[in-house]
Amino acid sequence: MEPIADTCTEIRTPAAGRRETTQRMSSTETAVNRDIELLDRVAEVSAALRSEVEKRIIGQRDVVEGLLTALLANGHAFLVGVPGLAKTLLVQTVAEALDLDFSRIQFTPDLMPTDITGTEVIEEDRTTGRRVFRFIKGPVFANIVLADEINRTPPKTQAALLQAMQERAVTAAGETYPLAPPFFVLATQNPIEQEGTYPLPEAQLDRFMLELPITYPSRSEEEEVAMRTTGNAETDIRSVVSASELIELQQLVRRIPAPPSLVSFAVRLARATRPVGDECAAVTRRYVSWGAGPRASQFLVLGAKARAAARGSAMPSFEDVRAVAPAVLAHRLVLNFEAEADGRGTRDVIGELLQESQAWT
Repeated sequence: MEPIADTCTEIRTPAAGRRETTQRMSSTETAVNRDIELLDRVAEVSAALRSEVEKRIIGQRDVVEGLLTALLANGHAFLVGVPGLAKTLLVQTVAEALDLDFSRIQFTPDLMPTDITGTEVIEEDRTTGRRVFRFIKGPVFANIVLADEINRTPPKTQAALLQAMQERAVTAAGETYPLAPPFFVLATQNPIEQEGTYPLPEAQLDRFMLELPITYPSRSEEEEVAMRTTGNAETDIRSVVSASELIELQQLVRRIPAPPSLVSFAVRLARATRPVGDECAAVTRRYVSWGAGPRASQFLVLGAKARAAARGSAMPSFEDVRAVAPAVLAHRLVLNFEAEADGRGTRDVIGELLQESQAWT
């Protein structure tokens, strides 16, 4: 006969296992329900942000959608447009609507790296008389950093943003200081002025998730701009989300599942931009010198997830990947002389590539 204690243990174990299983199921259901609530909240915040931005910015809906995608995906964005198209005002308005710490850095040829990251100063302790170094944080220590006219400063100063954009940290005098999340760099560039400008290194361009072109408004939009901005009415921007909630929404975007077929499609699209290998597209072989790296694959998937979440969907689609592809890939391609001779730009090449990708799905 078996010992009573052992028998009792055998009798109790299934019940304990059922309780543990029930607890796990209950915990899973709670997490799923919470994610459903957050998904609805993403759609609400997205709609509210669009509404607030429209109070000041006329048109530019694609740019606003791009900024929203970058914010939800926790990526940086690069705005390119001629002067007077409200690039700076758009970023400032988004910062107000998000209730985040905002910092603007006006990039100039004499800007130094320490003007961005911060510098050490000597302070004297009044009680002991000892002199110590104290680090004074620069404007990069904010949630949203506007790098205004980023191409007006030399590469040495531009490089001050590299660690901050990739690692969300700043190293000064041998010590690393983390940047408080959420952290975004939103840069602007004027594409028509060449004097006194410096091209951005590919390593820095690659750290921007999206390149968003800002174009001239339509006639009706320009008339509305002239009407609104020549009066004395002031526009108040309402905060739609806090920093802590935005972080929670970003984490939700990461948890949204991406089907293996979608990931495979995104990777194939990125690899098709490289003029080497069997997956190179015909248009790439003709016009591209250098293609997009692995970050492009990551951002295509993340961008598709963020775009799906913004409309309240828990599943990104191939069309979401195609929708974010021009902004993800445009600044990562280096075209050759034949493209210049034929008058082809990076977005022309990407457009042909997307047409070809219709046969992949």
